[in-house]
Amino acid sequence: MKLVLTCEHASNALPKKYKAYFSEFKHRLETHEGYDLGAFSTFETLKPLATFSSHYPWSRLLIEVNRSLQHSQLFSSISKSFSEEQRRELIEDYYKPYREQIQKKIQSYIAEGESVLHLSVHSFTPVLGGDTRNAEVGLLYDPRRSEEKKWAKHFKKDLNQHLPDQRIRMNYPYFGKADGFTTSLRQEFQEQYLGIELELNQKLFAEEAHVKHLNRALYKCLEKNLDW
Repeated sequence: MKLVLTCEHASNALPKKYKAYFSEFKHRLETHEGYDLGAFSTFETLKPLATFSSHYPWSRLLIEVNRSLQHSQLFSSISKSFSEEQRRELIEDYYKPYREQIQKKIQSYIAEGESVLHLSVHSFTPVLGGDTRNAEVGLLYDPRRSEEKKWAKHFKKDLNQHLPDQRIRMNYPYFGKADGFTTSLRQEFQEQYLGIELELNQKLFAEEAHVKHLNRALYKCLEKNLDW
C-alpha cells in the first residue's frame, strides 16, 4: 500500500503580496482560523513512512484548500472581500496546484495497480461554541466505504493499545463524508483509494513530552497498518 500523507492546514503564513490585507487580523492568524495547531508536528513525524507527502504552506484564511470550489467557506471573511480577479488568482495559483499535484500522484499509483492510503492530518479545538469535545483523537472516514471503515477500525484498535489513556473516536468531531479533500478524491477514485482524516485535539500539544508520546504511538500504529 502506498501512503500519501498530507496536511492542509499546516501553517498560518501568508505570501508577501497578500500580507497587507491581513494587517488588522494578525490575531486571527494565530488561532484555529489561521491553521491547525500541532498538525504539522505530527505530519513531520509520520513523513518517513510516506511514499509521497505534501503540506499546504499558507494560511487557510487566504483560501481553504480542504473545501470544494462551491463551498461557502472556500474564502474566509477576509479574502471574500478581494476582487473577483484576486479570488480567481487564489484558485489558480494556490488552490489548484496544491490539490492537483496530490491527485495526479494518487492517479499514477493507481494506474500502476497499487492501492493508496491517503492520511490527511488535522487538529481541532478542545472547546467549540462552549461545548467541550470529548475525545483526544478522531478518525474520519466514509462509512459507506467498507475498506475505509475496516482500516480505521484496525488503526483505532492499535491506537487504543498504545494510547490507553486517550479517547479515540470514529467520525468525530466531524463526519468523514462531509465536504473535504478526501471526499472529492473518493469521487475520483474507487476501491483502490482509502481516504482517512486524522483529527487531533489541540490540547495534546500543550506539553512537549505528551507530543512525543502521541507522535511515537501514531508512527508505530501507522507503520503496522500499512501492511494491508
